[in-house]
Order: sequence, then structure tokens, then C-alpha cells
Amino acid sequence: MVEIQFQQKVRELIDGLKAICANYGLGNDGNEFKIITQAFLYKFLNDKFAYEAKKVESNLAEAEKWEDVLSNMSDDELEMLALQMPADTATLKPQHFISYLFSQQNEPDFAKLFDDTLRDISIQNNEIFAVQTDGGAKIKLFDELSQFISDPSKRDEFCKAIINELVEFSFERIFDQKFDFYASIFEYLVKDYNSNSGGKYAEYYTPHAVAHIMAEILVPKDQQGQIKNVTCYDPAAGSGTLLMNVAHVIGETRCSIYTQDISQKSSNLLRLNLILNNLVHSIPNVVQGNTIQHPYHRDGKLLKKFDYIVSNPPFKLDFSDFRDALDTPVNSERFFAGIPKIKEKSKDKMEIYQLFLQHIIYSLTDKGKAAIVVPTGFISAQSGIDQKIRQYLVKNNLISGAISMPSNIFANTGTNVSILFLSKGFNNEVILIDASKLGTKIKDGKSQKTVLDVNEIKKIISTFNERVSEEEFSILVSADDLKKKNYSFSAGQFFKVNQEIVEITEQEFLEKVKIFQSEINDLFKCSNELQKQINLSLGGIYSE
Repeated sequence: MVEIQFQQKVRELIDGLKAICANYGLGNDGNEFKIITQAFLYKFLNDKFAYEAKKVESNLAEAEKWEDVLSNMSDDELEMLALQMPADTATLKPQHFISYLFSQQNEPDFAKLFDDTLRDISIQNNEIFAVQTDGGAKIKLFDELSQFISDPSKRDEFCKAIINELVEFSFERIFDQKFDFYASIFEYLVKDYNSNSGGKYAEYYTPHAVAHIMAEILVPKDQQGQIKNVTCYDPAAGSGTLLMNVAHVIGETRCSIYTQDISQKSSNLLRLNLILNNLVHSIPNVVQGNTIQHPYHRDGKLLKKFDYIVSNPPFKLDFSDFRDALDTPVNSERFFAGIPKIKEKSKDKMEIYQLFLQHIIYSLTDKGKAAIVVPTGFISAQSGIDQKIRQYLVKNNLISGAISMPSNIFANTGTNVSILFLSKGFNNEVILIDASKLGTKIKDGKSQKTVLDVNEIKKIISTFNERVSEEEFSILVSADDLKKKNYSFSAGQFFKVNQEIVEITEQEFLEKVKIFQSEINDLFKCSNELQKQINLSLGGIYSE
């Protein structure tokens, strides 16, 4: 109950920050997400510093105002305190505290003081918290937030409003909470900023049900807590939902996260997600850049291989501007099945997921595992690059299973999706699951989405991990079976068709035929009436 109440207070803090943005003309502005997420992060780092400092110095915990005690410490004492705190705690000075800014509100140029404070925190913590680009540049923690207010005369009041919203709230009591708690907070924080409205490189938020299924199958219950020192990678990471779920089942201290994503917004959201989920040590591995054209992570000159890979890559978009640069001998092994051709009349329909899928296969270690969201059309395409990839997976003992998900499992895209599971050196039968009939349809704004309940999620996971065949739901198939079906991964193509034979008399048969004829005639009549009405309506439009 306490956790639920506190989650509500966190949501109220987020809503309060959004209200401030709206009051200053930034509601639904392109920079609103930066203000909301960075103000939230500033507060989180401030309170995490206080939490860790009080664990080191008992007099801080006992003080009525811990900030005052810290302010009276010498530089040497502050440095010693910092050395005793965990490495993932931001380094803050007394003048960085929210309480200090709150006390300075009546000073002139408050917006400048506010921006300077955030800038100084960024500089002090650049080595630990900065995200880098594939060109080597560093993306700092904070922007100068007041600059997003176009009217300079309103900047001081805007910054004061933010500080007043932050000062009355504290995260300190919940730093011992686990993944599920922070996952809920993060989802609420970014729900308005991680959507498919981002243009060419849009972020599609992966539902937690899908992320949970992928993680629990990649790392089954009997392996959780036993795996350590492994690498987890997503070449199209977005805000990191998939990686957070995998890191949680492995153990946040037992794995290192590696990512790349072309979107700066996604990389910043991912950084926040890592901070919330005790994965600060992986922030130096977060890279903003084009994975397909410029894959960043390497071991020496060779591309780095990873133990676990999860991804929900973009399916189709225009990459014609660098397509020909990929078609070189250097990339022949990585893109073994080929590179999609430029579609002159519909470039935005180029199948970029085929490149991501091949990149993932190439990036697995000798015992690596992967789970990838793909358009359902991929699993049964009869020719082309899709079919070549599936053939490669079967012949090289890489495919362990596939799950066809319900339609509209993603509310923001109508594309039906499946989840592909890969495992290097997998020699057992492949499990194919048709989960398309599961779930409940609900309205999500103007869209419709399908929601899986807890029992349905458990059914998918247990069926896959226990490798159970269930009529009309799952089936185990051999490599030879897959070959006979042109390497299709669609469970439905392997289900037996049950024919039910009922003996009836000739008279009963003729009666059924009459009923069918009557129903067909009724339909024809309705069709003729509709045709007349449509013609009349069109005629009326023409006469006008």
C-alpha cells in the first residue's frame, strides 16, 4: 500500500512539471520532454546523493537539515565523503542542491543560476553519465532548460516554478525498491514522449507484456541468479524497455548493457532508465548513432559479439541515402542474405528490419541467445531475403522458436508481429506458438490494442520453456519439417486439420442446401439495395 501511495505521489510530481510547462506555453512543445525528464532526473540525483551520504555519515541522517551540515564541511571532508559513496552516485556540491536554489529565488538572474547549476553538474559527472555518439562526442546530462522559454522576461519565474515543485518532494524512502516499481514510474514519465510521432526514425514503445515474455524465455526461471558477467545488447534500443527486463531477470549487477540508437531523444530516455534501474555502470556503453551504417561497439577492429540480444527494430523506412554504401565486400558476411533494394515509388517501405535481423545474427557470441520482434509476414514469406534468413537460421541450428502475437499488441502500429528466438548451436526441435487468439481488445485513445492478462503471459512463457505441444496453440517441429514447409516459422501451417464427418440422409442434405440458398438470396437482395442507395447518393453529389 505504501508503494502504491508513493507511486501516486511520483505521478503527481510528473503531472505538476507538465502543468508548469503548459502554463509557460510549452505544453506539447518539442522540448517539453527534455524539461520534464531532466527536471525529474535532477531531483532523483539530488535525493540519491542525500540517501547515500546519510548512509556514510550518521550525523547527516540525524540532522534536521542535512544540506546545512554538508555546507559546513571542508573541501577535504566533502571529497572523503564522495570517495565512500557508491560509484553510481552523482558528484554534487552544496551549491548544487535543490534546497540551495530554493533559498536563492529572490536573487536576480535566477534562471542563469539555475542553468549554471545544471551545467556544472553535467561537467562534474561527464565521465559517468554522458552518452556518446558514434563520432565520439559526449551528450551531457542537462540542457540549459530556461532557454526553451522564448520570452526572456519569463525565464526566472519558470525556473522558480520548477524548483518549488521539486523541493517539497523526496525520493529517499524508495531507493530500495526494485525493477517493477521503477518500470511503472518510467512508463508514466515517458508515456507522452515515446511514440510513433517522431518522423523517419520513430520510437515504438515495446509493451511490457512483450518485453516480459522475451526476457523470461531468454532467461528461464531455473537460470535466473546463476548467470553472471554477461553482455546484453540492443542495436535499436529506443528507451530500453527490452534491455531493462532482461537485465532484471539476469540481475542488474551481473550484466553489462550495450546499446546503439539513431535517436538522441531515445538515448537520453535510455540513460534515465539505466539510472533508475541501478545500471549506471552501463551508461558509457550507450551510443547514439546509425547501427546499420556505423556499428560502434567493437573488440579491436572486429564488431563486438554479445551473449544476449533483444530488439524491436524499425520494420520499414527509407534508408536509400546510405543503402549503396552497405553493399560492399566488407559487409558481405554481416548481411549474408542480402540488402533490400531501393523502392523508387515507396522508399519508406524498404525492409530495414532485414538488416537489423542479419546484424543481430552476426553479433551473437558462440553461445549467444536473441529475441527479436519481427513483422509476422517475415515468418512465412516464400521468397526473397526473408526466406534466405530463415533458411540460414535452420541450417545453422540457430532457431529455437517463434511466437505469433495477437494483432494490435502494439497500439501505435497495425502491423502484426511475431517474436523470433535464436540460440547458437540449438539442436532440439523448434517450438512454434500461435498466440494470435489470446488477449482482450481495448481502446487506447483513438487506437485499439490487445492486452494480455497475467495468465495468458504465463501460458506463453511456460509453453515455450517447457516445450509443450497443445492443439491449435503450439507445436514442436524438426529441421526437416521446416524445410518441407519452405522454412516457414508459422505454427498454423503445421497444425493438423481435423475433419469432422457427419452422416446425414439425402433429404437432410437437400434441406441444408435450401437453407443456404435462401441465406445467399437474402444477401444478394441486401447487396442490390445497398448498390441502389450508393448510386443515388453519388448522383446527388454529382448534381450538386
